[in-house]
Amino acid sequence: MQWYKASKKRFDEEPDFKKQAQEEVVALQSGNKDALRIWEHICTISRKAYQNIYDLLDIHIVERGESFYNPYLAPLLQDLEQKGLLTTSDGARVMILEGFTNREGDPLPLILQKSDGGYNYATTDLAALRHRVQVEKGEWLIYVIDAGQSLHLEMVFAAARKAGYYDPKKVRVDHVDFGFVLNSEGKKFKTRSGETERLIDLLETAIAKAKEKLKEHSPTLTEQELESSARVLGINAVKYADLSNHRISDYVFSYDKMLKFEGNTAAFLLYAYTRIRSIQRKIKVDISSLIGQNVAIVLEDPIEIALGLLVCQFSETLESLAKELVPHRLTDYLYRLAEKFHLFFHHCRVEGSALQESRLLLCEAVAQVLHQGIRLLGLKPLERM
Repeated sequence: MQWYKASKKRFDEEPDFKKQAQEEVVALQSGNKDALRIWEHICTISRKAYQNIYDLLDIHIVERGESFYNPYLAPLLQDLEQKGLLTTSDGARVMILEGFTNREGDPLPLILQKSDGGYNYATTDLAALRHRVQVEKGEWLIYVIDAGQSLHLEMVFAAARKAGYYDPKKVRVDHVDFGFVLNSEGKKFKTRSGETERLIDLLETAIAKAKEKLKEHSPTLTEQELESSARVLGINAVKYADLSNHRISDYVFSYDKMLKFEGNTAAFLLYAYTRIRSIQRKIKVDISSLIGQNVAIVLEDPIEIALGLLVCQFSETLESLAKELVPHRLTDYLYRLAEKFHLFFHHCRVEGSALQESRLLLCEAVAQVLHQGIRLLGLKPLERM
C-alpha cells in the first residue's frame, strides 16, 4: 500500500516517472521476466492480506485476476480485426459503437489497444466477458462495480454484443452498481487521519464491539461462546448494514446502530432465531417427529395468522430480489418476519397451550425461513445468544 501511494504521487507529479510506469505496464503485459518477478512478489503480499479478510467474511475465492486474461488479449484483438470491427484513432486500435458520443457529439471510441501497444481495462473486461460465456459457460454475469463505471461497462457490453460474444436472449448480463459508505458527518468513510478505512480494521473493530454488546446482553455466555458469538455477530452486523440499504443509495456507517438488538439489524434477526431455538429446547419436543406425524398448523389468533401469511411470502420475496438484484428486499422481509414473531411470542402462548404442537411447528417454519434468509445474505445463524 505504501509503495502504491508513493508511486501514485510520483506518477501524478513527474512526467518522466509516468512514462516509465506506462512502459513497465507494456513490459509486464508482454511477459518481461523481471517485470513478472516483481509483480508476482507484490501479488503474494496482497494474497496473504486478502486471505485474512476472506476468512473473516467466510468467502471462498476462485481467483480470476486481471492477469488471468492476459493470454487472451492478443487473440481478442485478432478476432476483432478479422471481423472488421477495429479502426485506428491517433495510433490506437478502437471500436466505434453506435449510440456512444462525447460532449461535442462525436463518436466516443472504445480503446482496446493504446498507441504504445499496451492494453487497458476495456480490453481485459471484453476478454473476460468472452471467456466467461464461451469457456466457463456463464448464463448470468453480474458485475458488482460502483456507479462511476456505468458508461465503461455499457460500452464493453455493447462491444461484446457487436462482436457476437454473447446473445442477450441466452445470457443475462447485469451491472449492479452501489452508493458510498459515509461517516456520521455525511462524508466518505475514512479514518481520523484522513486515510481510507481498511476493511480488515473495520471488521476487527466490529468484532470487538460485538463482544462488548454480548457481555452486556448475555452475561451467562462462557468466554469461548463469547468469542465465537462475537465474531459471528460482528461480521453479520457489517454485512447486514450494507445489504439492508438500497444498493444505489449512500448510507451512514455506525457501529452502534448496526449492533443494536432492536430495529432492522442482524442482531435483531439472530435474536428472533435463537429465541425460537430456546423455546424448542425448553419444551423438549422433537420437531422432526411432529413434522413426520403430519401435525396440522392451526392458525386462530390474528397475530399468528399474520405471521403464517408472512412466512408464505418468502418465495415471492426471493423472486423479486433475483429479478431486480436488490438485497434490501430480503432484509426488509426478514426484519418484518422477526418483528411479527416477537409480537407472536409476547401474545400467543406456546408452552402448555392447547395449540402447543401447532405453534411449535409455526415457530419452526419461521426459524427455517430466517435460517435460509440469513444464509442467503452471506450471514451465519447462532443457536444461542
